[in-house]
Amino acid sequence: MQRKMFEIKKSLSFMCADALLVIILLATCAAKPASEIDDATSAENNDNVITDANAEYLKSYASQMLSYMNRSVAPCDDFYEYACGNWKNVKQERQTQHKRSNLLDIVYTLADVAEQLLVGNSTLAENLGYGAELGIAQQFYNACLSAQLYPLPAADPAYLELIRSIGGFPAVDGEAWLASNFSWFNMSSHLTNYGADGLIYEKILPQYPFMPYFKLPELGFDYIVHTDNIATNDTKGYRLNEKRMRGYLNAYGLAEEQVADVIAGVFAFWRDVLQIADRFDDDSDKCDVLTELHTSGPFPQWDQYYEIAWDGLNFGMYPPERFCDFYYIELDKVCAKHKPAVANYLAMKLLYRMDAKLKAAKFQRDQCILTVQYSLPYLLDKLYFVEYFTEEKRAEIANIIVELRKSQLSLLQNANWLDVETREEALLKESTIVPRIGKCKDDSLSESLIRAMNNLTLIPGSYARNNINLNHFSTYIRRYNGMHHKELSNTTKPLELLVGMQVNAFYYNIDNSINVMAGILHPPAYHQAWPNSLKFGTIGYLVGHELTHGFDSIGSTFDSNGTARNWWSKKSGEVFSERAKCYVDHFNNYIIPEINRKINGNQTKDENIADSGGLREALSAYRSYMKQQQVSSENNGSYVHKNEQMPGLDLSPEQLFFLGFAQLWCSDYEERHYWEELTNEHTMDKYRVLGAVTNNEDFAQAYNCQLGSPMNPTADKCRIW
Repeated sequence: MQRKMFEIKKSLSFMCADALLVIILLATCAAKPASEIDDATSAENNDNVITDANAEYLKSYASQMLSYMNRSVAPCDDFYEYACGNWKNVKQERQTQHKRSNLLDIVYTLADVAEQLLVGNSTLAENLGYGAELGIAQQFYNACLSAQLYPLPAADPAYLELIRSIGGFPAVDGEAWLASNFSWFNMSSHLTNYGADGLIYEKILPQYPFMPYFKLPELGFDYIVHTDNIATNDTKGYRLNEKRMRGYLNAYGLAEEQVADVIAGVFAFWRDVLQIADRFDDDSDKCDVLTELHTSGPFPQWDQYYEIAWDGLNFGMYPPERFCDFYYIELDKVCAKHKPAVANYLAMKLLYRMDAKLKAAKFQRDQCILTVQYSLPYLLDKLYFVEYFTEEKRAEIANIIVELRKSQLSLLQNANWLDVETREEALLKESTIVPRIGKCKDDSLSESLIRAMNNLTLIPGSYARNNINLNHFSTYIRRYNGMHHKELSNTTKPLELLVGMQVNAFYYNIDNSINVMAGILHPPAYHQAWPNSLKFGTIGYLVGHELTHGFDSIGSTFDSNGTARNWWSKKSGEVFSERAKCYVDHFNNYIIPEINRKINGNQTKDENIADSGGLREALSAYRSYMKQQQVSSENNGSYVHKNEQMPGLDLSPEQLFFLGFAQLWCSDYEERHYWEELTNEHTMDKYRVLGAVTNNEDFAQAYNCQLGSPMNPTADKCRIW
């Protein structure tokens, strides 16, 4: 599918829902506040010697790593359980709607920094000329802290007024609501203006002119529903969604019988809609085939979406990207049968977007700082870079990228299945990769995004209205490049690359660049005091993962100029496809027992290729780097054996390398989270670890895993690079 060609490839997944909600509701346990991190590393020298200044930190962090492990399990039996089996038991309590993850928990390290930037006594913002904008952010933060968020006051007049203005709430309005005036498509279009995904799941193409594209809508609230997980009223999917809807409806004082009828209507609607998606197994490519077979033309209402959500913006030569016409044509028929239920569902979906979804009032501070941080990211990002991002950190990451690129170059040169012509193209592409560390710099665009905050209105005494305004504003900012594309250069980068204060790294096909965001440079991904073995197993692997995306099944369709072009010979292309199929088949065999589903090897193929390639590149780079250090020191007559282990961990350097990699993905899922991630292009955390190490011969050697053991099942490993 052409739409898939343009998606940014990410090493980290915020794809469960929109990034704001996921990040707000994720949690942390490993990461220290940045001030502590900076203090611990300030005395480190470039030779990686364990100094008095960082010795205690290393002991503490090694103890932390040890606490995550389940050492009763042999690493060759289940490396994920060995590395991460106790993480779920020692993680710090935090608010979460989504899975817990060691790597993504860095968001709370960044939140601590954001709060300091927001409420500290520093004059930094004033000195930079952003005093007014900081004042606006502070007002929203303080309003949030003093508001009632637990539970959401769903019946607040501001929320009801908004719902009535975009489609109505028949459960509340009764006979005053007229089905004849209701358009499910228009109401869904309005919901996108507030970041809510009703029956339109909007994304933004990360390429000029930054137009919207669409994914299959995800039905449900706390629990994404599928036919089998709401088959009966006693499933968790049913009970959790019922509880959420009941909470909203009870806030309006509805009688129990009416509440039950409304909920039953929504479930009946969902079950009918799910039958449509079941016909193509939630696979957009299969849905497009049904479009060709069963429809006579496109779904006709998309122009209304562009009028409502994009002020009728015309993207010129770019045709509107819409999700599979067959799905929407059939969905229109289902919605016509369930008009009140659809309106009730969409009304509650808007409330769900506005809801902090706190499990307890004690989590309100986290909610408020993260709401401001991710709704108004460009101001805090500007301050963060001035105050916290150091040249020393940038320089070390630059050196790691250099080493990883040497490793990738060697792999390309030694891939004996590439013919001469294809290898030359691949080497040319590698030679022109652009590295960016921290973020992509676009001062003019960033300035415009910060100054746009002055259009944000705070209404004293009404947090509901402020909440609505902030959600509307953050959606406007997310769409900013698309809305203003006629004023922007066609070389403008996507907004994702302009925010360094995020836990992410990207390979961007369009300009052949690797982007390591500043926000990811915290434990468990990176620390300046760590031995090189751990650095290369964590941030080195993540860099290698992104570099490999330039040569996965999507990246390999773009050339050195970022132009979509087939530069593969027929012979080499066929071998690539055959090797890629190995990953598909391997991951198809992983069963998720919690939901009795299998990993989709085809859907996750490119991320699995990137994991495998990144891990291989990182270890090769580590070995090469250490050899260079030894030779250089011996030539200078100053060779000193550097400590490549962690105190208290009885692991060799290469064992530590693989442990660091695995512990990035320590996680804790509830049943609903498996459903949430089932359609993600990233393999679920446990299986991405298992899949990567079982296809890595160096891992088997490092841990002495005998051939035929679970972590070394066969000598024939999946490998492209």
